[in-house]
Amino acid sequence: MIEIFHRGKRVAAHQRRYGGPRYGTDPAHMPSSHRRYAEWTPERFRRWGASIGPQTEGLVVAILASRPHPEQGFRTCLGILRLYRDITRDRAEAVSARAVEIGGLTCKTITSLIATHKSARHSTEPAAVMEHVNLRGPGYFH
Repeated sequence: MIEIFHRGKRVAAHQRRYGGPRYGTDPAHMPSSHRRYAEWTPERFRRWGASIGPQTEGLVVAILASRPHPEQGFRTCLGILRLYRDITRDRAEAVSARAVEIGGLTCKTITSLIATHKSARHSTEPAAVMEHVNLRGPGYFH
């Protein structure tokens, strides 16, 4: 047992944990602002992403899976879902698909994709050749 004292008075007691670094938090010892976050679950964020669309749900799942502990991805997911408030659902889905495609699982990447309009998948069609006086054309080589 580990006991915590403050000015000679015991304020907490915890069972000692053996076997390497493991975390244990008593919700009663958390500030009230942190207790609210303790109620968040990966499933809650997945449902929140699914309410936007399947691509966004996939992005949320990828973010949570990329962290050693899913809770470490909660703030990233929250930031991304807040960014999506200002754009259309179709746009959010396109950004989510592109982010998963390139492995951009951060708020910074999502912000960049939204700002630079790079969310659409690249076209496989070749770009049209424009007419210009400096272009020689196929007749030049025959």
